[in-house]
Amino acid sequence: MELSDNIILDVKDLKQYFPIRRGFFQKVVGYVKAVDGVSFFIRENEVLGLVGESGCGKTTTGRCILRLYDPTAGEIWYHKQGGEAVNVSHISRREMKPLRREMRMIFQDPFSSLNPRLTVKDIIGEPLLIHRAATGKEMENRVAELMKAVGLDPAYMRRYPHEFSGGQRQRIGLARTLSLSPRLIIADEPVSALDVSVQAQVLNLLQRLKDDLGLTLLFIAHDLSVVEHVSDRIGVMYVGKIVEMAKTEELLGNPLHPYTEALISAVPPADPAIRLDRIVLEGDVASPANPPSGCIFHPRCHYARDVCSQEVPELVEVEPGHYASCHFAAEFELQGIGG
Repeated sequence: MELSDNIILDVKDLKQYFPIRRGFFQKVVGYVKAVDGVSFFIRENEVLGLVGESGCGKTTTGRCILRLYDPTAGEIWYHKQGGEAVNVSHISRREMKPLRREMRMIFQDPFSSLNPRLTVKDIIGEPLLIHRAATGKEMENRVAELMKAVGLDPAYMRRYPHEFSGGQRQRIGLARTLSLSPRLIIADEPVSALDVSVQAQVLNLLQRLKDDLGLTLLFIAHDLSVVEHVSDRIGVMYVGKIVEMAKTEELLGNPLHPYTEALISAVPPADPAIRLDRIVLEGDVASPANPPSGCIFHPRCHYARDVCSQEVPELVEVEPGHYASCHFAAEFELQGIGG
C-alpha cells in the first residue's frame, strides 16, 4: 500500500495469537489466531471504519494498537506530532505512557467502562491528573469545558455514573477520551450498546467533534450502516483478516469480495426504490483456532472454486485505492448499493 505524507498510523502484518492451554500442566496445544496478518493505514483527519461480525478480531486490533495487548508479531507505526515514527509494538510500557496522551480509546460498554465509585468530575479529570496536565481549579474548568463539548451540563459533574442514561454515560466516556486532546482515537463500537435514537445523537456528536477538533478515528463496529455514516474509508474484516478496503462510496457501490457483498445485502437501503437481493451465508463462521486452508471465507462463499481451498489470496490493490483478498476480485461483478 502506497503511503502519503500525512499518515498518522501504519499497521503492517499485525498478528495476535492467544494460546490454548489444556491439561494439569496447562500445556499449549494450539493458538486462537484472533488477528492474523492485518495491514492498513490511517491518514490525519480521516475516519477509517473497521467492520465485521462479532469475533472477527476488530476489537483485538484496536487494543493491540494501544498496547492493551502485546502483539504476537507485526509492526504498528505511529507518527507523532513532530513527524517522528514510533513502532508501538516494540517499545516498553514506560515509553508507551507519553503516547497515551495522543492515542486514546472509547470503550464499547458505557456501563462497565466508568468507575461507579467516582464522580463524573473525577472520571473525566483522571487522565489530566495521571499525565499531570491539570490539577485543582484548572482541572475543574477543563472538565466543565469538556462536558459542554459533548452536550452535558457541567452542573452534573459531581454526580455518579448510575445517575445518567446510557447515551449520557457514553458522552462521559467521550469527554474522558478528549481530555488530553488526542490526535488518534480508537472508537470500539461506541454506539452498539445504545438505543437507535441515541446512536444517531452520539454519531452526529462524533462527526462534529471530528470536524471541529481535527480528530483521526479508527471506528470499529459490526453494523455496516453505522460505519457508512461516519467513515471516509472502510476495511472489512473476516476471522482475523482484512478481506477488502476502499473509500466508503466505492466499497458500497462496487464491492470486490463476496463477503462484503453479503454484508451490503443485509443493510436496508435509505432509498426504498433500491432493491437488493438478500444474500444468506450458509454454514458457520470459521474458527480462528482451526481456520480452513486457502481462503478463510471459501467454505461459505457462493463463488468458491478449487483454488480457493488451496491457496491463500493476498490483499492486493485491484483498482486504485481499492484492495481485496480474493482470487477472482477482478472478474466478479458483485451487487452493491444501487447495483
